[in-house]
Amino acid sequence: MNQVEAAARYFHQAADLLELTEWQRTQLLTPHREVKVECNIVQDDGTIGTYIGFRVQHDLSRGPMKGGIRYHPDVDLNEVNVLAQLMTWKTAVVDLPFGGAKGGISCDPRKLSQGELQRLTRVFVQKLHELIGTYSDIPAPDMGTNAQVMAWIVDEYSKFQGYSPGVVTGKPVELGGSFGRESATGRGLMLAAQNLFAAHGQKIKEFSYAIQGFGNVGSWAARDLYDQGGRIFAISDISGAIRNRDGINIPELMEYVKTHRGVAGFPGAQEFSSDDIFFQDVDVLVPAALGEVITSSNCGDIKAKYIIEGANHPTTFDAHQLLTKRGVIILPDIYANAGGVTVSYFEWVQNIQQMRWPDDRIDSELHKVMFKAFKDIQETKDKYQCDYRTAAFTLGVDRVSKAKRLRGL
Repeated sequence: MNQVEAAARYFHQAADLLELTEWQRTQLLTPHREVKVECNIVQDDGTIGTYIGFRVQHDLSRGPMKGGIRYHPDVDLNEVNVLAQLMTWKTAVVDLPFGGAKGGISCDPRKLSQGELQRLTRVFVQKLHELIGTYSDIPAPDMGTNAQVMAWIVDEYSKFQGYSPGVVTGKPVELGGSFGRESATGRGLMLAAQNLFAAHGQKIKEFSYAIQGFGNVGSWAARDLYDQGGRIFAISDISGAIRNRDGINIPELMEYVKTHRGVAGFPGAQEFSSDDIFFQDVDVLVPAALGEVITSSNCGDIKAKYIIEGANHPTTFDAHQLLTKRGVIILPDIYANAGGVTVSYFEWVQNIQQMRWPDDRIDSELHKVMFKAFKDIQETKDKYQCDYRTAAFTLGVDRVSKAKRLRGL
């Protein structure tokens, strides 16, 4: 079952609990707008490169639409559509005044020069500038894009609409970006874990962890869990995997990775097969890299009692069902990795206010949002006697459904 089918199943589970009618379900699933554009650029060798770009604006019932732009060879309309839908539920789960959107260009950014990436980004904005904006649709970085790409978007968009830093989030701080954006998703995951364990009368420091992925999300989550006393036993990334039953020194590992560009060879731990990261004898598994890595074929060997999802859709639908039946507690991505979109919201607010918040305010506000969202998810879980993923989807779908109903046809 692919991500499109899984998202539909989760949605209909929530819709069943909410007793939504068929026409309500159709309204909620139908995107507001789908855009497909041709992007032609002159490449460095003088040839013409043609790339296809997409933007799906799923829902605007609760506010301007929000969602990243990814540059990846596998980007297509189906993928963008389901990711836009998931953004609608995610922003609703953490109660941000946003709807959902997603975009992307089918390309391999690793094979494009900096100049080619800039030209491609600017052409994409030229095709979309009338459809995005501070109060309509606000993109952000995603797979294959970064703060520099957002800076190009702001500059190109401003040529058409005037200076508009609020048109995207995830910008460099020098161009109106927010403090705390780099650490936001990983820090939000730590806060999500903190809230989950507190609900069971426990603390982060009482558990051991295995983290799959040591990029932006995984490294910041590891640092924050370590700072809270969590024992990080195993970590993997594209270079390999390492483990230490006495706990990995995360600050030392982060310094090592700056130089060696991966965790492999870190002298403070032993190396092992990356494929075995999911099967380590730990309390908590944190998939923080790719999607669909926990499947029905490998979930039977998972020993962790908790799975906290830092990546988007790391657990397939079938694996989720099997693990939940075993009593494994899964904190779903639409809550656990919502720290990123939450600090994106803070950045947007700062741009509108034309002021900058200090780091401590960012952290304080993020803590409030993640705490309130977990409280709401827990109440929904208790009301419907369901698992955390179903509760999160039910909470998000319910909020969007109510907003759409109040706005009328």
